[in-house]
Amino acid sequence: MRRAAANSVCLRCVHTIRSRPLLQPSVIPSVQPCLDQRFFSQRTKDRPSRMVLADQVHRTPRLSRDDRKPHRERIAGPFAGMNRTVANFDPNRASTRARSGDRKSSQEDGRRRPQDDRKALKMQRALASVSYNKRTSLKERMQSYESFDQFDLLPALKTAAVDEVFAGMVDIRPTPVQRLAIPALLGQKEPGEKRVQHEGQSSFLLAAETGSGKTLAYLLPAIDALKAAEAQDTEIQAYKERAEVEKQRQKASDFKGKPFEEPHPTMARPKVVVLVPTAELAHQVGLVAKKLSHVVKFKTEILSSNLKPQQIQRNLYGPKGVDVVISTPHLLASIADSDPNILSRVSHLIIDEADSLFDRSFSSVTSSIVERSSPSMKQLICCSATIPRKLNNYLATNYPKMIRITTPNLHAIPRRVQLGVIDVSKDPYRNNKDLACADVIYTIGREASQHENMIKDEIDVRRVMVFVNEREKTEQVAEYLRSKGIDAQALHRDTPEKRHGEILETFTTPEPLRIIASPNPSRHRSLTNVKVLVVTDLASRGIDTLAVRHVILYDVPHTTIDFIHRLGRAGRMGRRGRGIVLVGNDDRRDVVADVKKSMFMGQALI
Repeated sequence: MRRAAANSVCLRCVHTIRSRPLLQPSVIPSVQPCLDQRFFSQRTKDRPSRMVLADQVHRTPRLSRDDRKPHRERIAGPFAGMNRTVANFDPNRASTRARSGDRKSSQEDGRRRPQDDRKALKMQRALASVSYNKRTSLKERMQSYESFDQFDLLPALKTAAVDEVFAGMVDIRPTPVQRLAIPALLGQKEPGEKRVQHEGQSSFLLAAETGSGKTLAYLLPAIDALKAAEAQDTEIQAYKERAEVEKQRQKASDFKGKPFEEPHPTMARPKVVVLVPTAELAHQVGLVAKKLSHVVKFKTEILSSNLKPQQIQRNLYGPKGVDVVISTPHLLASIADSDPNILSRVSHLIIDEADSLFDRSFSSVTSSIVERSSPSMKQLICCSATIPRKLNNYLATNYPKMIRITTPNLHAIPRRVQLGVIDVSKDPYRNNKDLACADVIYTIGREASQHENMIKDEIDVRRVMVFVNEREKTEQVAEYLRSKGIDAQALHRDTPEKRHGEILETFTTPEPLRIIASPNPSRHRSLTNVKVLVVTDLASRGIDTLAVRHVILYDVPHTTIDFIHRLGRAGRMGRRGRGIVLVGNDDRRDVVADVKKSMFMGQALI
């Protein structure tokens, strides 16, 4: 009986049981596992969240054995502590915690809310653990390049960047990510030096804050390599010679038939492929590429769900060929299933918003495209404004030699973006977020109407984005705002694809929007100088909303990554912006407080 009792308790109680005298079976009490044994069996290590930001982005991490191969699911129970060499357990701490827990439970009633095991976002560490020497060296390298003329790019590319992309702007200078990424992708070490060709396949990670110009940072070197390879391609040069000869012959003979229609060698065989998560981002990147093609002369095609199958086939298999393809992964993978050779000549594969494309919903499709492009690939470029730990470990495992290019302000919201917090639980809102949101928008409209414009009797129209967590909420909030006289539209996954571009056009154009000032504004019940877009995270990634100065977070974001991307819609390209968070009784106030403190101190959100 003594041995049976010992098997049902922990090792610490064995000595106590053995020291007791033997009792009769009728008086042996029922022995229950002690608190120490129960805490020992239930003490399991929480698995890291996939949305936790990586703290060593600039350096390839050293992976442990658990990170290299998946481990079995750990289940709390009597067998949770098996096969361990070291007991990760402090009996004194466990017993103290148990006693304190019992004492608190006796003092509080049963209406106590369950404790949330999630911790608030940790934001006390500065700048993703990049050392002071590393940041100093990055700033020195950034100061070496003050203009696009110092990059070893083709003259036509420099002209296209200044005259087409930055048309109408003055004092044009490269952004930090462009100063770091363009020379690295070109193989240029110092300004004025000739580039060093990368041997074999090379991979790069461009990690920079939102609105920093990553699109131009990876497009310029890719197109430069495209034109250099085209000049050395004998097949393309022979095609150009035949086309020129045929054109001269038809002109001399006054030929009125069909022109030279021999298929181009690049027909359905692009050299540069850019993968993006949404059709809206594909359209935006395509606009930048087509601006460059006006001067540099290359063929760009955008593949998205907005186009009909006949249009996609005509664009890819046109006789003039295609050089750059910008597409979503699922659409390009479905085309590659029917025509595997479409990825046979890809030299540069760019994965924009890599944290999304290597996430659960895109990872298998994205990996298949990378695998099919590997035989001819020369450069793999991954870009993102946020690097979760899961992505960081994935890249370290599959691409241990990847060159990491990080900016000093990675994972930090720019200081030019101010953050305001409104407690909705207090008067006059009384936990009515709809009323608080409408009040904030009316305040923005009143402030805009008080500013004098350069043109008499005209006022500027403020464009505001409101972020919610659920797509059903977008229509409800937009309908409520319209009932209050506010021009509001909803954008979510169920919105027809054709309307996405029309709705976003007002918020993505950099041109100022003005209206005629009303002589008697008090008689109008509608707010005419504000346009509102209620969206989910569909419009939080990559969309270049230069015209947006105000962002309202109707719902508190779930993760730090969502905070960075949502607030990143304002204050882009060096402009000022403001974010307003509506906090209710059910929201995480500690998370919002940590974000506000981190933004005030200029620290990274990790």
